[in-house]
Amino acid sequence: MAVFTLAIWNMNLSTFILLSLGVGVIFGTLLNTTFPNNIDLINQNILVPVGESFLRLIQFVVVPIVFSSLIMGLTRIQGAGQVGRYTVKLMTSYLITSSIALCVGMGTAYILQPGSGVTGFSISESLTLTEAPSLISWLVSLIPVNPLEALSNGNLLQIIFSAVLLGIGIQLAADKAKPFVEFIESVYHISEKTLSIILYVAPFGVFALISSTIATQGLELVAKLFLYVLGLVISSSIMISLDMIILLLLKADPIRFLRSISQAIALAFGTASSNAALPVVLQNIQENYGLREEIASFAIPLGTALKRDGAAILQGFNALFVTQIYQVPLTPSLLAAIAVSSLLVSFSTPGVPGSALITMATVLSASGLPLEAIALVAGIDRLTDGFKTVVNIIGNSTNAIILNAWEAEKISEVDVVTAIKS
Repeated sequence: MAVFTLAIWNMNLSTFILLSLGVGVIFGTLLNTTFPNNIDLINQNILVPVGESFLRLIQFVVVPIVFSSLIMGLTRIQGAGQVGRYTVKLMTSYLITSSIALCVGMGTAYILQPGSGVTGFSISESLTLTEAPSLISWLVSLIPVNPLEALSNGNLLQIIFSAVLLGIGIQLAADKAKPFVEFIESVYHISEKTLSIILYVAPFGVFALISSTIATQGLELVAKLFLYVLGLVISSSIMISLDMIILLLLKADPIRFLRSISQAIALAFGTASSNAALPVVLQNIQENYGLREEIASFAIPLGTALKRDGAAILQGFNALFVTQIYQVPLTPSLLAAIAVSSLLVSFSTPGVPGSALITMATVLSASGLPLEAIALVAGIDRLTDGFKTVVNIIGNSTNAIILNAWEAEKISEVDVVTAIKS
């Protein structure tokens, strides 16, 4: 017993989180199959409170870490022109890699045909769907009326907008802004230490979250939708492999990269929330992997708000899944509608569990497909959400490394020109 306790004590935190995930799956399955009468009692009084408490603790540090790291990063960026250059480069790589992710999702669904022959499901009308705002309204909503309100609401895009404006103001204020910058640096370091304390309870939170999901939903639904789940797992694996190939081409050491963010990957899978994993991704990629602070502090929060390869895979895959269930012929116009709407929706999907079901309504509406099909995948969504979130954070981090390599080339070009002139 003493040896086992010592082994647990010396275990790496990311390994401990992964172990808690596995134990959670076993416990949830055991609860679902052997003690079904006790599910509600244990779930409502133990698992749900512990899981929600952990998520609230993580969310407690998300805003201060993101805001302070953005401000610190932006003070190291030389002017608004460099901020604009970073943004343009990131959006370019986002568009390319998200398009690839969409093709992977649609291609896998087309080959596997997971919706063919799916029967025995009742259509539920209990889902409440909200209509997505227009593009113009969404763009206007990015501008916060009050920066403090953006911080209190945790709106990542508004926080980024506020931080960029303040960062430019700090550069213009020069020396007079030093007290504020020192205060922001203090906020960052305090938040970072707070995060390190919170992470010690991560294994318990992850255990509770995954146990609750398995216990209440069971594995019977996975069996019924086996090809659907398999397709999403294959799509996710293909996209992650493509990201690793990109890192290999950039000589960015993909093995070291995965080891560096292993803690964030385990947390992302367990919580199924990109927002919850954000502070850990930011910490891992800077401290463990060594990505430049000015790149990481700008690219990682922006990518968490916008860059979701997992969502692009899921939306394209789901749309084709629905066409197969209802035997809708795939025409060029339908494929174009699915592709365009899925790509746009992937950039506006909130980084919280279950958000893909709401945005799925936009894709189906734009493609003229039946909305009631959302009920078919609603039950399995939480089980596949973890894979989607892992793809999101790996894709986001990969694009940050792409920007780092892109900027390194520019620095090299500037050095060459300077050497020639001198």
